[in-house]
Amino acid sequence: MKEFEHIKLETKREFIRKYVYTSAEALELLEISRPRMSKMIKDGKLYPVKKLGSTSLFLLDDLLKKKEEMIALRKKFRPWEITKENTNDR
Repeated sequence: MKEFEHIKLETKREFIRKYVYTSAEALELLEISRPRMSKMIKDGKLYPVKKLGSTSLFLLDDLLKKKEEMIALRKKFRPWEITKENTNDR
């Protein structure tokens, strides 16, 4: 931890509050189920930065990247879902 000693404690805490998500928060952000998340982790498609018992911690940047990837795949392989969402907006 010596390489991080120069960073103020409050700065470290702020970073964790803003950019580190629990598995429950990640589920909500990605809009997926817990079994789906478990499968993604097992298949190496989603990487927790730390595992604490049944809770995993994720970096926000990793989650946002995965969300963009999932949206692109849904547009490609489930075009009817995108169309349905657009018609509900009208």
